[in-house]
Amino acid sequence: MRKLISAFVLSLFIFQFACAEKEAIDPNQWDFGKAKQGEVLKHDFLFTNDTKSVLNITSVNTSCGCTAARSENKSLKPGESTAINVSFNSRGYLGEVKQFVYVHTDNADLEIVKFTIKAEVTK
Repeated sequence: MRKLISAFVLSLFIFQFACAEKEAIDPNQWDFGKAKQGEVLKHDFLFTNDTKSVLNITSVNTSCGCTAARSENKSLKPGESTAINVSFNSRGYLGEVKQFVYVHTDNADLEIVKFTIKAEVTK
């Protein structure tokens, strides 16, 4: 009986840890993990208009020429979402890499939204 209770408590602890880990994930960040040098890595971020008015994406910029990004839609009604398509060319990189994508909008309260990608580039 003691073993059964111990197993139950351990399972409950693991479940709570897993739930806490899931909640801590930032939707504006993406970790590709390990990647071979020269690979082109792609990820789509979901960008949602959480305001009460139409939101226009005026531009999408990146922190480096190795990273490209674009928005599928430029104008979003309240509650609408669009994909921000990001690709990172790992050629010339080795080790930990972190790059940024900046989505500029016409909303003064939400002028720039930053997305982050990272990878560990190996030979």
